[in-house]
Amino acid sequence: MKLYSLSNDPNKPCLILTFNEVTMMLDCGLSVQTVLNFLPLSFVPSSRLLNLANWIPQDAADPELEGELKECCDHIFVDSPPEFCPPLDKLVDFSQVDVILISNYLCMMALPFITEGTGFKGKVYATEPTLQIGRLFLEELVLYIEQCPKATLASHWKQVLHKLPPRLADSFKPRSWKRIYKMANVNASLARIQMVGYNEKIDIYGALQVIPVSSGFCLGSSNWIISTNHEKIAYVSGSSTLTTHPRPMDQTALRNADVLIMTGLTQTPTSNPDSMLGMLCMVVGMTLRAGGNVLIPSYPSGVVYDLFECLSTSLTAPGFSRVPMFFISPVADTSLAYSNILAEWLSTAKQNKVYIPDEPFPHASLVKTTRLKHFKHIYSEGFSTDFREPCIVFCGHPSLRFGDAVHFVELWGSDPKNTIVFTEPDFDYLEALAPFQPLQMKAAHCAIDTSLNFMQANKLIKDLKPTSLVIPECYTQPPLSAAHRVDLVIESTAERPLITFKRGDVINLPLKRKHNQVFVNDSIAGALVPVEIKPGVSLSSITGTLQVKDNILNMEEAVSTCGQKAARKHDGSESQPLKNIQYEWGTLNVADFVQKLAQEGITDAKVEPSTNGVIIHLPDEDTLIQVEEQCTHVFCEGDQSLRLRLRNILMQCLKTF
Repeated sequence: MKLYSLSNDPNKPCLILTFNEVTMMLDCGLSVQTVLNFLPLSFVPSSRLLNLANWIPQDAADPELEGELKECCDHIFVDSPPEFCPPLDKLVDFSQVDVILISNYLCMMALPFITEGTGFKGKVYATEPTLQIGRLFLEELVLYIEQCPKATLASHWKQVLHKLPPRLADSFKPRSWKRIYKMANVNASLARIQMVGYNEKIDIYGALQVIPVSSGFCLGSSNWIISTNHEKIAYVSGSSTLTTHPRPMDQTALRNADVLIMTGLTQTPTSNPDSMLGMLCMVVGMTLRAGGNVLIPSYPSGVVYDLFECLSTSLTAPGFSRVPMFFISPVADTSLAYSNILAEWLSTAKQNKVYIPDEPFPHASLVKTTRLKHFKHIYSEGFSTDFREPCIVFCGHPSLRFGDAVHFVELWGSDPKNTIVFTEPDFDYLEALAPFQPLQMKAAHCAIDTSLNFMQANKLIKDLKPTSLVIPECYTQPPLSAAHRVDLVIESTAERPLITFKRGDVINLPLKRKHNQVFVNDSIAGALVPVEIKPGVSLSSITGTLQVKDNILNMEEAVSTCGQKAARKHDGSESQPLKNIQYEWGTLNVADFVQKLAQEGITDAKVEPSTNGVIIHLPDEDTLIQVEEQCTHVFCEGDQSLRLRLRNILMQCLKTF
């Protein structure tokens, strides 16, 4: 069993797991940190951004570089549409991926990059909220960027990385960065997703069974159990043991796994979500008292629901109760409506409200009383009429590189009475604000991350008792922001050493299959004569034909070379010995096999090396034969007669006895 790591961000993971001849992708997170290297996209042209000075390296007087880089307060930015760092695509051929398991809507933003234009033919599984809310995230991201097109595309800067300042020079393979996908790609990739429910058993080509269980992190978030009859793997990503609006984490199903793969721990290990909420309410209250406005850059779903509830409850003092809250997003109306019809995915307290009946989230009543108003854009009909100050505005994007948040920073940035509050942990808030400097408005960092912290994760691991533990390498060292906190790591024990990975690694996991299940024909089973070799252990020889289809093994009665089944005694108690039965063994000689194919009229065979062996391509037959050390696969689009013909030719190339 192998694990391939295609991402460098443990909170936006993308892993490949090969097990029992199935290639699985565990999440497809998209690294969005790269957008911080680009100038913001603004709906309203900003004279300040337009007039930023060009920057060119002193020893690189290249006219093609002119205008690509801009300088703002000693920071260098690329003046071009933002680009993203997709998962590595060289380690694994995405067309060979059999199934993608998505844990939550924050870990599926690279899905269009993986499924579209790559030859992907596998299946994708996710819960209903993951699919529907993930759709909102994908659509919002595409719309934000498409509605502010750039006239020019900068690319020459990637040729002179060694001459650029550290942040750009140290970027990971910027030539592999991609501009955002089109909406058509989004819709095509989402159409591939098959919705599943918690604890639903899903068969993967007869080889594996996967089960999603609640992770407690967000609406519809899942951990995954991957199992056979004899092995069990648990994949834990983006989990929470805190009591918030999602259904609580199901820990029982994760226990006693042979391998536990854990990612998605908190990005704010030194802070507590409750204290951050308290600080948020305090900062908002102080700003409103001073007559200022509050900007909260946010995603269209998730923590923003809790912020609506928290602020509406805390701002009840005279003078605050009439302060309007605006939620601005291209998908704002869909997000608010959808969150109130997901009763089965909510915590017990939220579910009970549905049966009263009452809305599970308070934002429904806030909308009815016009305390919370939602709009698609700042230029939407009615916004300019309803907008008044002081107010609280929730809008995207948390990176401050596109979306309505860019306009509000430009609008309010020169007034020290205003405050911008960062609640999403995905971005360094100082880096996010860099292209807007010098800035007079206050900035508060109240990042709220309900994911497992290190203390909770270590306790969970002890309770789950896995045989092997696999984690990102960065979890073995304290974060840079708290290098002295040696407790902010995943603990290693003598009986369970840690297996770590980083981007680009290929890890052999300590799980080898020792058993498999075979279904035996009734007549063969009836003829078995077990002999006890020691107390509780009996052996019997068996002769038959082993048929493997969709990874299900069936033992049928053997057929001799003349086509007759094995003879039986008149009482049916014992089979007569078969004549002319041959047993194949040994390693396939590829050259002999290609020669045999030619003798049988198949003359177009092309042999190509692969990671684990060779691939023989038969273009005229539209067939691939994948030859590895331990197995051989024939892919011929369901042509059973061709498959059997190729199998028989292959058997002739093996040794027999």
